Amino acid sequence: MKQGQAARLLFAALALAVSAGATAQTKLKWAHVYETSEPFHTESVWAAQEIEKRTNGRYHIDVYPASQLGKENDINQGLTLGTVDMIISGSSFAAKAFPRIGVTYYPYTFRDPQHLLAYTKSDIYKELVEGYEKKSNNHIVATTYYGTRQTTSNRRIQKCSDMQGLKMRVPDVPAYLAMPRACGANTSPIAFAEVYLALQNGTVEAQENPLTTIEAKKFYEVQKYIALTGHIVDHLNTIISGQLWKKLSPEDRQIFSDVAQQAAERASKQIIAREQQLVDEFKKKGITVDTVNVADFRQTVLDKVPFKQYGYEKADWEKIQAVK
Repeated sequence: MKQGQAARLLFAALALAVSAGATAQTKLKWAHVYETSEPFHTESVWAAQEIEKRTNGRYHIDVYPASQLGKENDINQGLTLGTVDMIISGSSFAAKAFPRIGVTYYPYTFRDPQHLLAYTKSDIYKELVEGYEKKSNNHIVATTYYGTRQTTSNRRIQKCSDMQGLKMRVPDVPAYLAMPRACGANTSPIAFAEVYLALQNGTVEAQENPLTTIEAKKFYEVQKYIALTGHIVDHLNTIISGQLWKKLSPEDRQIFSDVAQQAAERASKQIIAREQQLVDEFKKKGITVDTVNVADFRQTVLDKVPFKQYGYEKADWEKIQAVK
């Protein structure tokens, strides 16, 4: 073989190898509805980069924040349609496929963030996650603490009956409505972007959200009181589409799961730390922050809100209660 011909064959082989290496990388889309400044996004970006590193570049994941690929309902549908590969989403959406998993939104299911995190390592968590996966074909790989929902108001609230007749903005989500309605509040599903103005002009007297949202949306500027009702310990699931999960090798499944769980733990710690700081910061702003009679709220909900009306199982709730 002549030298020039050998060189051409060598270059061709190298080009083929480079081409094969390039096509070996799989590009994935990871979507969520949260802002780029939030831990749910920053830790997802970290996770995407970490997965690429641990798989030696075989997977490259682009993270699309702030509803760039659609609202939460859209990206859940996208898992089935194949338009997205991974998402972060609340269990209320997972409950559309498997209602039982929504029991985690029943008021006072979790005592605090630590109880939620302990639940994610429990047998009942595995049972509910497997039930969702059988119905949806998608795979939950991690759960992140989102924040504990508290109540702001221009009326002081220390026990459930203090909410009687209270004009309160609550999202039009059955589980979110359960506690306020059980306590006698008059709920109104005002659009989130209009809540500040509605509180300011008195259209409503109260609203409920995690402390981080109360800070971000400056609701404290138009509310006198914060009641630490802690009625829902909110959380988000990291979900991989069934199509992608089937393609992953056992080793890659482990990498995706391990990294997603690490990202969830990192984000959860940030949210917990920030909530603890905010109680003192709100007090310094002159807001009255009350610790309420949680047992009173909890019992009222249990007496007035049947599990079955949401498709939940009380037995699942009791198993979660037993988690230490």
